Amino acid sequence: MFLVYILKSNKRMWYYVGSTNRLEQRLKEHNSGKVRSTKSFSPLEIVYTRQFETEKEARCYEQKIKKCRIEKEKIINALK
Repeated sequence: MFLVYILKSNKRMWYYVGSTNRLEQRLKEHNSGKVRSTKSFSPLEIVYTRQFETEKEARCYEQKIKKCRIEKEKIINALK
């Protein structure tokens, strides 16, 4: 099972999109400063997840969200 996730920074109004098959471990990596792109935005919390059967499906959806700002904003606005 693979997940696409969105993290929200508790420091600033900033969101990160990623994918993994080990969400809890990945969140620990983000919050411990091991991920360069999120290091200065921690602490982070999971605000969205979506499950996929394959890694390929998850990566495609992750890229769709990252490339299409409207898609990302639609998901974030639905969370409010």
